[in-house]
Order: sequence, then structure tokens, then C-alpha cells
Amino acid sequence: MVIYFQIRMVTNEITPVLSYAYMSVLVPIFLLTDYLRYKPVLILQSLSHVAIWLMLLFGTTVLQMQFMEFFYGITMAARVAYSSYIFTLVSPQSYQKVASYSRSSVLMGVFVSSVLGQLFVTLGDVPFYTLNYVSLGFVTFAFTLTLFLKRPKRTMFFNRRALEANGAIQSEADVTHATSVTLVNEKPKALRGWHWRETALVKMILELKNTVRSPRLKLWSLWWVFNSTGYYLVVYYVQILWDNISPSRENRGVYNGGVDAAATLLGAIASFSAGHVTLRWSLWAELVIFVITALQAGLLFLMNTTTNIWVCYVGFVLFRSSHQLLVPIAIFQIAASLTKELCALVFGINTFLATILKTIITVVIADKRGLGLHVNNQFYFYIGYFILLATVYLMRGLYVFGTYHREKKARSPQKEEAANLSVTEQDKTDGHAHIACSKA
Repeated sequence: MVIYFQIRMVTNEITPVLSYAYMSVLVPIFLLTDYLRYKPVLILQSLSHVAIWLMLLFGTTVLQMQFMEFFYGITMAARVAYSSYIFTLVSPQSYQKVASYSRSSVLMGVFVSSVLGQLFVTLGDVPFYTLNYVSLGFVTFAFTLTLFLKRPKRTMFFNRRALEANGAIQSEADVTHATSVTLVNEKPKALRGWHWRETALVKMILELKNTVRSPRLKLWSLWWVFNSTGYYLVVYYVQILWDNISPSRENRGVYNGGVDAAATLLGAIASFSAGHVTLRWSLWAELVIFVITALQAGLLFLMNTTTNIWVCYVGFVLFRSSHQLLVPIAIFQIAASLTKELCALVFGINTFLATILKTIITVVIADKRGLGLHVNNQFYFYIGYFILLATVYLMRGLYVFGTYHREKKARSPQKEEAANLSVTEQDKTDGHAHIACSKA
């Protein structure tokens, strides 16, 4: 009975705090990251990592565990600082390589930590509590490294005017922006004055209004919002589902770390493979998303109904890698027609909307102040959620496919008529030429 109440507290009182914390700090951190030029936010993220493991090691109350989840929310929101920081240190020509290196390093870190943790537990019989000390040592070392990071001179949204005056902006896009600022500054001082519409962030939001009409941008942004919401809710609560199937207190043969490693490795392979997929996405995108989403719904059903932990493990690995398959495709489709600044803004908005939706779902079905559902019942909700998404994608995909074929059929008679007209004109030309030759 005590174990049952502990699981209920973790499921309905502690874990939901992560979604609330993430939503509350995402926008401030997104703005402060650029305004403070990245390094202070990276230091904050590292300090939050240290606080997480201190709470895990020495926290004993529900409130302390809730604070641990709050700090975890800060570290997740501050990931934007890391992903943006490296781009400020290199020229635009190196963005693709840098993006590849940074993503590979993150995945490799997750993979190595998962494998080491699994080996310590399985072969070394190391207690879980001791693993927290090892993790604390690593995050403390990472915090030390952040103190020596170079603070970038360039930013995307803020500090542009001051940095331009100091000659800090070097890229072609920055030079263009600097030129426009110089032209503005040539106006008489009496005509110049600060206005909220002149800020870079407001200008980009107004510019973004002209791009939201793109069907491709809307489709993949909506996929990012709705599918990532379901994906992260599953990731947050899957450990509790595993413990419900095979309690770690009763069974030392748990392989959660190995499963995370396998899921990360397969996800990396899927992400890499997605870069080599050649497809007419304007026609097939909705149907491809439907297939992946329907597969995810089926895998969730399998994970939630099985009593075999290995079946649940395999289901999660496939679920996670299928999501990772579409992530780089979504990034490319969204970024294809946007500038770097608008790209960051769109991804920030998408992430924020997904966080709001995730928080609403958490309040309703997971929090004890809502329905406070058991983890199995929560997964039934996620199954229904993905089935609903798959149905919408299928209907939309069939509509796009049907519209394409109707337009194709409508174009065919026009092409045939144009071809016949061309043949008639050619016959007339040949006839005139024949008469001219006869007269000659």
C-alpha cells in the first residue's frame, strides 16, 4: 500500500510540476538568452542541473521533489541557449556542419550515459543512489566548463544597434541589417525616437504574419505542436509505466538505461536517414505523417496492455525513433522559406504552444487537482490522442491527394486541346508552304 501511494505521488503530484515549470520559464529564458548573449543562461542551466541532483540525493519530501522538477523545467527551457550559442560563433557557411556536430554530441552523451548506467547496475551491481553521485560529478564538471565559454558578440534579436556600432557584426545578413540601421540613423535627431514597433522582435513578428499562409509551414508547425506534445508526455511518464510492469524495487534486472541507449541510437539513425529521403512532400506529407502517427498509437496500445517488460521496451524504442524520423524533416520544411531569425522565432512559438497544450493535458488528466489518473489510464488517453491525430492527418491527406488528381485531370484536356491546336496551326503552316511552293 505504501508503494502504491508513492507511485501515486510521483505520478500525480511530482511529475506534473515539470510541465508547469517548463511553460512558466520558457518565454523568459527564450528572450533572456539572446538579450544576455547566451553565456549567463548556459551557466543558469548548469546550476539547475547541479540543483537537480542535489535534490535527488538529499531531498526527502514531496515539496523538495517538486522543486527538483522545477529545476528540470529550467534546464529543458534553457536548451535553446545551447542550440543557439554555437551558431553565434561560426559563419553561416558552417551552420550545417555545426548543427550536425551539436546534435551528434547530445545524442552521443545520452547514449554513453545510458550505456554506462546500465553496465553499472547490471554488471557492477551499483545502487541507483550511487549513480546519482556519479551524475552530480559530471554536471558539476559541466558547470565548471561553462565558466570558461566565450561570450558571443552577435545576437539575433537584441543588442543589435550597440553591437553594430562596435563593429561586432560580420555576416552578410548582419551587414545588410547594419546598412539599414545606418540609413535610419541618418535622419535628423528630432525625427528619431524609440518606438515599440521599431524593436527587432516586433518587426519579425509582423513579418511572420506574411509567411503563416504557407501550407507547408502550417502543416509542419501544427505537427510540431500536437505530436511533440504527445511524444513528451509519453517520455515523461514511460518510466512510471515500466515500474508499474516490472517494479525496480523487486527486480534488479531492469534495463531502462539500455532501452534509453537503444532508443537514442536508433533515433539518431532515423534522423540521419531522414536527410536522404526524397519525396514530393507537398503531396505525400499528410499521408506519411498519418502512417507514423498511426504506428505510434499502435505501439502505445501495445506498451500499455502488455505484461512483458521487454515488449514494452521494444515498443518504446520504436515509438521514440519514429518520432525522431520526422523531426529533421519538420525542421527542414519549416526552415526552408524562413530566415535564421524567423526560424528561431517560429520554433520558439511552436515549442511554447506545445508546452501550453502539454500543461493543459497534465492539469486535466495527471494532476491530483484534475482527474489524477493512474499511469495506465493516462496511456489510454495518449492512445486516443494519437488516434485522433492520425485520423485528421488521413482525412487531410486524402483531401490533398484527391485535389491533386482532380487538378491533374482538369489539366489533361487543356494540354490535349493545346496540343491539337498546335497541330492545326502546324498543318496550316505546312499548307501555306505547299501552296507557295506550287506557285513557285
